[in-house]
Amino acid sequence: MLPLLVCDDSTMARKQLIRALPPDWPVSITQAAHGEEAMAAIRQGLGQVVLLDLTMPVMDGYQVLAKVQEEGHSCRILVVSGDVQDEARRRVTELGALAFIRKPAPAEELRAILDELGLLQLSADADVAAPAAVPAPAAPVDTKVGFRDALREVSNVAMGRAAALLAEELGVFVQLPIPAVNLFEASELHMALADANRGEQLSAVCQGFVGEAIAGEALLLFHDSQVADIAHLLGLRPGGDVATSEMLLDLASVLIGACLSGIAEQLDIRFSQGHPQLLGQHARSIDELIQFNGARWRKTLAVEISYGLEDHAVNFDLLILFTENSVPRLTAKIQYLME
Repeated sequence: MLPLLVCDDSTMARKQLIRALPPDWPVSITQAAHGEEAMAAIRQGLGQVVLLDLTMPVMDGYQVLAKVQEEGHSCRILVVSGDVQDEARRRVTELGALAFIRKPAPAEELRAILDELGLLQLSADADVAAPAAVPAPAAPVDTKVGFRDALREVSNVAMGRAAALLAEELGVFVQLPIPAVNLFEASELHMALADANRGEQLSAVCQGFVGEAIAGEALLLFHDSQVADIAHLLGLRPGGDVATSEMLLDLASVLIGACLSGIAEQLDIRFSQGHPQLLGQHARSIDELIQFNGARWRKTLAVEISYGLEDHAVNFDLLILFTENSVPRLTAKIQYLME
């Protein structure tokens, strides 16, 4: 049996990936929820082939690739990630990854890549050259998929596609977070933006969406102190409020549109999107924005994504807010991903 390691912080992502493996591929599977667990398994000989995510807590995929090179392990690593930026592909290749597979990995594509790399034939060779004492698989990782984990992984894939468009638009590498999923009362919504500096002025763009009994709003926040840097990256001259508003609306349209499209595609639905609107400009804090528009939200399911631009002091806080009435239908739509 070929020792195969599947490393991803999302239980659902690991389950999807294992389900997509060729059924006739004789492998012994070990799972890891972050890079440190992956390295421990690799050192034990449990990862001759590794399927590796990039965006993870504790130690991310880039760090795992670098550590494998540093320690001289001979494992074969394939990256399976929602971060589909061209620069991400280039970096993992430079760090020794044999392939880059876009999430969620279709079974046919995964099989073709494994076959092309000669990895499907490794099992026979491994059996012949197997050591007398084969390491036992690591303790199993919990494979129960919860609703929040499933929605977080759906959002992670959508976030990566939006980041690729943003990177192309601005000519930078976009640093991706692990999306946060929480259910909030309207009075608690500001807690989802813990990274926002309360002393700074903010501007926000909002875009509504609806589809198949699922409705909500996407809220994108900009720090006013970073607007000039954004304009510079876009090759624009800083202008007045009108020019700034147009720039923010255009940028929000790219980010929000791509993210909603990615979510809709995975859930097999179609969202009708309203026009992006400037919700507030030069607000003193996120609390002011939320209080001013508090009537628009009650209890809400919030997905928070905080984008950062490498080598630039620019951050975008994106919230995808689903209405409370949307939760039952949303749960039903992703139920098949959780099973």
